[in-house]
Amino acid sequence: MDTNIRSHLDAIQSSDKDAQGAAFQALMVAANVPVGWAYEAWDELVAALQHKNNHTRAIAAQVLCNLAKSDPRKKIVKDVKALLAVTKDERFVTARHCMQSLWKVGVAGDEQKAALMKGLSARFQECIAEKNCTLIRHDILESMRKVYEAAPDESIRKRAGELIATEEDAKYQKKYWALWKK
Repeated sequence: MDTNIRSHLDAIQSSDKDAQGAAFQALMVAANVPVGWAYEAWDELVAALQHKNNHTRAIAAQVLCNLAKSDPRKKIVKDVKALLAVTKDERFVTARHCMQSLWKVGVAGDEQKAALMKGLSARFQECIAEKNCTLIRHDILESMRKVYEAAPDESIRKRAGELIATEEDAKYQKKYWALWKK
């Protein structure tokens, strides 16, 4: 692994917010294309999803989602559960950062897409009692939309429609459908 990547991975677990932020930006740029160092960082990033610092959890989730394209072994399929757990983080901003990156898993391949769609569908149903349910549902449907846009698959549109149909409030149902009418 490149020494710069190693130092960035170390810095995301730092208490220095500036160093952490710079490392996050550098890792996201580096992982914008498939990289050879993904598996050297993988287990460390999965473990960081449970770090005591919410910024570290958010960064680890976003970098891991970005590395899904660098995962020919499809490890992300089993780690989708760990990522979905971050979408229930006690700090809502952390949960949202993760949720808004999940679509990157779904465009990495068919198995990854299937695991993500299953997880997002379950999350849509279970968030009903949560404080920010409508925002969570919006983010879920937006993730599905981004996967659909990257690789059109009518089963995604159909599943999104089924989920939207379960929303009892017509106002929110309309907002959710607006995501799909773009």
